[in-house]
Amino acid sequence: MDRGVSTIEARIADMAHGWRLDRALAQAVPTISRERLKVLIAKGNVVDPRGVPVRNASQKISAGEIFSVSVPEPEPAHNVAEAIPLSIVYEDEHLIVIDKPVGLVVHPAAGNPDGTLVNALLHHCAGQLSGIGGVARPGIVHRIDKDTSGLIVAAKHDRAHEGLARQFKAHTIDRRYLAIVAGLPVQGEGIVEAPLGRSSANRKKVAIVPGGKHATTRYRLVEPLNQAALVECRLETGRTHQVRVHMASIGHPLLGDQTYGRPRPVHRPILETLGFRRQALHAARLGFTHPINSNALSFDSEMPADMRELLGQLHV
Repeated sequence: MDRGVSTIEARIADMAHGWRLDRALAQAVPTISRERLKVLIAKGNVVDPRGVPVRNASQKISAGEIFSVSVPEPEPAHNVAEAIPLSIVYEDEHLIVIDKPVGLVVHPAAGNPDGTLVNALLHHCAGQLSGIGGVARPGIVHRIDKDTSGLIVAAKHDRAHEGLARQFKAHTIDRRYLAIVAGLPVQGEGIVEAPLGRSSANRKKVAIVPGGKHATTRYRLVEPLNQAALVECRLETGRTHQVRVHMASIGHPLLGDQTYGRPRPVHRPILETLGFRRQALHAARLGFTHPINSNALSFDSEMPADMRELLGQLHV
């Protein structure tokens, strides 16, 4: 079945005189992202005032010109909407902030084709989904590991997605994690700045590698524990497994981390008694500028019960 197509008339504003076509159209039609417009231009879906398809996104245009933009309905995502309960911290017509529980995978992948946050959002946000790249889907801008709990934001449309993505790229998002680590950091605070990439020995693991992606983590001691510590880690970048790898690299792996740490003898019986088999990591704070109205937003999430229980067993 053919997808429906909507047509938008876009008049070039005076301020956009001499701009590139894709930039001027993004200004005239703010509900469609500039990247999406580039794709539509390349496919001949943008017609100039003479009725001729324009395929050059960098073409300079004049104020007052009216272009016709044909926008196909987003293709259905190859994921099933599922009625999975969500802990919603904030929601409006542009975005949604979720407090993700331990065990919930963010995005479908091999081994986890369903039962994910994306499946839950497809159900919850039915009819209000981002169409990034022309595919109907919730705008997943960042991810949290399956066994990490805490705050995550998703966009409901292209403009919100792009606005959030720019903030993540510029490292202006306030992302703070609470972690229970082995050992007591000698200094009360510090910075780990080490490039990360896939391990050459095990492609499923991340390692500090020369030429890897720049990654910076700031940490500070929150509470000393029994041969352990509760620390707050503030991410200046958001690389895969960043906190886990960085803290392990300075001799303080996260308790319960099955990939980057081994339990110390003093901690092993506590972890076994509690059945604690995941990294002790929680995304506790998420702050950003609203991509549409520019309001400053900040959200906090309480440490989950399993980490609070572990914390109680480790008090000196």
